Amino acid sequence: MNSITLTFPQRLNASIQVGDTTYYSNDINGVDIQAMGVITAIDRVLNTVTTEIDPSLTRPTLNSFILFSKTASVNTNGLKGYYAEMQFKNDSVDYAELFSVGSDILVSSK
Repeated sequence: MNSITLTFPQRLNASIQVGDTTYYSNDINGVDIQAMGVITAIDRVLNTVTTEIDPSLTRPTLNSFILFSKTASVNTNGLKGYYAEMQFKNDSVDYAELFSVGSDILVSSK
């Protein structure tokens, strides 16, 4: 398995982490999505993600749509405990609207 380093022009998503799986699509309609592999390194200063990629795959291009998914075996639980505080922040100068917020809270001891 080879690796590839992807550099993004904007800040990386706050929830991306090592162990997540990266995908890409060179299809303008996003129908043909290919799994690249597991993320092995992240540099938030340089906005780079290093991920595994099968040598037989066509490499993503500058116009590819890149996405990632969380590892289901690790990220399956909601918040635990009796109290949670959330803060939503929009660093963009463009107009944005928060449509909906939901939660799943589990009491950790009873």
